[in-house]
Amino acid sequence: MQFSAKSKRVGVSPQKLRPLASAMRGKRVNFALHILATTQIKRVLPLKKMIESAVANAKCLENIEADRLIIKELRVDQGPVFRYFKPGAMGRTSPQRKRFSNLSVVLEPFEVKKV
Repeated sequence: MQFSAKSKRVGVSPQKLRPLASAMRGKRVNFALHILATTQIKRVLPLKKMIESAVANAKCLENIEADRLIIKELRVDQGPVFRYFKPGAMGRTSPQRKRFSNLSVVLEPFEVKKV
């Protein structure tokens, strides 16, 4: 069974979140959360909270612990763009764009091989 969580309108540009997401894909959840907890960048917080939410969904629905889950899919999509203008030189205006992201994660349990 797969467990998912979504987060919309995250106030970080997708261009800044995609390298973090690609580093987390395919990893065990405990390992990924440990990496995100020790990274000193503010933009890891939305990813960390979303993965923790998916782990809570797995715990609530099927009573599966975080150490038995793997990140199957982690997507960072373009969200809405907030456009506004700031004053520029010589009475002109400078267009500004604040980009938002839509995030989604899918977790899947894996079987621990006994040797």
